Amino acid sequence: MIRFARLLLASMLALSGAVVAASAADPVAVRIDEPGICGNEKVLSKITHRFRHQVRNVPRLPQVDIVDFYRISETRYQPSHAERPIDRRYCHATAALSDGHSRDVWYLIERPMGFAGIGSNVEFCVSGFDRWNVYNSRCRVLRPAKW
Repeated sequence: MIRFARLLLASMLALSGAVVAASAADPVAVRIDEPGICGNEKVLSKITHRFRHQVRNVPRLPQVDIVDFYRISETRYQPSHAERPIDRRYCHATAALSDGHSRDVWYLIERPMGFAGIGSNVEFCVSGFDRWNVYNSRCRVLRPAKW
């Protein structure tokens, strides 16, 4: 039943032309040693926008913005298979903040985890800004074991 509902929704969105917008940040085949999808402008823009919302709405966080990303890399890739139907790409970057400091940013791009199972989802953690430990201590949930 769920599969039928997803197919129906996907076909309705395809007819309306919304699929292109919903899947704009979908991962594509990239080499692990290149930034690839981790450096995609739409992915980084989503992180910047959500970070701005976070610092404005979480008490006692410094009022800063992300002004640039550098040293972008993919740290791990988990392709989908029969028992795990979600592609996951784990990424790391250094973010330059508006106060002149730099912070590590760990992020995860999951597909198909967008709205109604169409497109991608981006989860991120900026080191020192996870006040409520959503991603465990020092963004541990999104970091590979070696970090």
